[in-house]
Amino acid sequence: MRKTAQLIGIVLVVALIVFGGRWYSYVAWAKSPYDEVGIALNGYAPAPLRRWGCHKMQQRFPGQVPPYGCAGADGLRWI
Repeated sequence: MRKTAQLIGIVLVVALIVFGGRWYSYVAWAKSPYDEVGIALNGYAPAPLRRWGCHKMQQRFPGQVPPYGCAGADGLRWI
């Protein structure tokens, strides 16, 4: 039982590192705010991380329409 719990813990940590790293690379270094995988990962991020990521992308891509998940109520303004 202990080995199973340890294995599950390791898998969860690795998944967090992989998906968290991919999300951060989208927010910090993507060439376009419209990367499908990045948009999906950003949509699953907790609200404070999503707001931070959207704000960072707004700074990097001024004047562009925000991607899904970063748009305000009208779809044209960043959150």
